[in-house]
Amino acid sequence: MAPSSHAQSNYPTKPIRLIVPFTPGGVTDTSGRLIAEQLSKRLGQQVVVDNKPGASGNIGTQMVTAAEPDGYTLLLGFDGTLVINPHVFAKVGYDTVKDLAPIGKIGDAVLILVSHPGFQAKTLKDVIALSKSQPGGLSYGTSGTGGTPHIAGELLKMRTGANLVHIPYKGGGQAMTDVLGGNIPLVYTAIAGAIPHVKSGKLHAVAVSSAQRAPSLPEVPTFIENGVADFDINSWVGLLGPAKMPKAIVDKLNAELNVVLQDPEVRERLSGMGITATPGSSEKFGEDIKRDLARFGTVVKAANIKAD
Repeated sequence: MAPSSHAQSNYPTKPIRLIVPFTPGGVTDTSGRLIAEQLSKRLGQQVVVDNKPGASGNIGTQMVTAAEPDGYTLLLGFDGTLVINPHVFAKVGYDTVKDLAPIGKIGDAVLILVSHPGFQAKTLKDVIALSKSQPGGLSYGTSGTGGTPHIAGELLKMRTGANLVHIPYKGGGQAMTDVLGGNIPLVYTAIAGAIPHVKSGKLHAVAVSSAQRAPSLPEVPTFIENGVADFDINSWVGLLGPAKMPKAIVDKLNAELNVVLQDPEVRERLSGMGITATPGSSEKFGEDIKRDLARFGTVVKAANIKAD
């Protein structure tokens, strides 16, 4: 039975559970905790973070799709889980578009291609040219198979003909350690983990894959500036609920989320995690999800990427 309009107008009348489908401590979890803390103040009810890791985020996501669509179980959605997993896993247990109601995007996490300072190719054009001249290609590390950096690397190969060889690690930290040590020439990663190393000169920044330069590293050019047209790929995080959530509840949560995302302190804290706050409508977030599902699906199929 659908909740009454009176219940919706009083929403929320009890604590809300925010399922984070990853272990505590990562950037996705930390950003979720910040939003939960701020929404608790705005809504007058506790938003409780509940970590449900497993299967690259599929387990926690599936739990939300099976929950009552009453606004009391929400999902911290991540691009890897929602728009890449459905293509790289044989079965994820949910349909991103049919089983979830987008509430709003929290923010974009810019991706960056970095190299060891001793690596001879400094610009993206140099990297592409060098890769084509090497019979075995150039290795680039990422946090793992099927992650957004991996997809971005494969798309770069498709767009430029670069001869790049993917080296998946069990997390971005290990990949970073190897590029810092000069064991691999390149790493494609989220900007947050790279900023201190780029600023200290321990890593060289080749390019960022956002539409505009990143405010945290304004001197680093974009892939688009380097001649790769329409190369705008960010990792992102957002808020969703089960499908069939009443529009009044979606609208209320979206409005409150947007107020939180416009707060200068929240924006600064997100920026420290490498996330640019992106207040906007639930409809726009839904369109972004559909767009990424389609374009990442094309890359995954062409590169024949399968989950480990």
